[in-house]
Amino acid sequence: MIAIVDYGAGNIFSVKNALDHLGFESRLVSDKESIRSADAVILPGVGAFPAAMEMLQRSGLADTVKEEARKKPFLGICLGMQLIFDKGYEFQECDGLGLIDGSVRKIEEPGLIIPHMGWNKLEKLNDCPLLENVGDDEYVYFVHSYKAHCDDDNIAAYCQYGGRVPALVYDGKYVYGAQFHPEKSGETGLKILKSFGGLI
Repeated sequence: MIAIVDYGAGNIFSVKNALDHLGFESRLVSDKESIRSADAVILPGVGAFPAAMEMLQRSGLADTVKEEARKKPFLGICLGMQLIFDKGYEFQECDGLGLIDGSVRKIEEPGLIIPHMGWNKLEKLNDCPLLENVGDDEYVYFVHSYKAHCDDDNIAAYCQYGGRVPALVYDGKYVYGAQFHPEKSGETGLKILKSFGGLI
């Protein structure tokens, strides 16, 4: 079973619908035991970094999410991906989950429309299990104003938007993060979610 963490930051039903379409058992969960008993965990999210971290802490799920992400396949989506880093700088400096070294900062290249919204090509950088069935000319859907800053070793794929924007990150073990929305990225996104489910 794949646990979709429901901590009040939205974007949960479209993720569940995509997993249902692929035939994976999943549940929306908001308690520690369901996260612990799951075979894999997805942390979705839309909104602001500090508010999301506050909701995770207030719900009492932050520590459980951190513990389980080191034991089983874990995927952060959009804001959920940003939360896996050490710190975010949206409105204020805020500690993240610290699952991958790095920070999340506003996209500030001049002349760009912010938020970055729309379809962009995935450019592969490092081998990653979630990209095994993704070709070299495939596009995914983004909606965000902030981007990750991390080591190249942690970047599986990126897109170009006024420079390189990490699109899919991972720690080489269990933790993955997608800045784009795989559940809204057509067949390419479904292939990525299917590969994630195949890690169980």
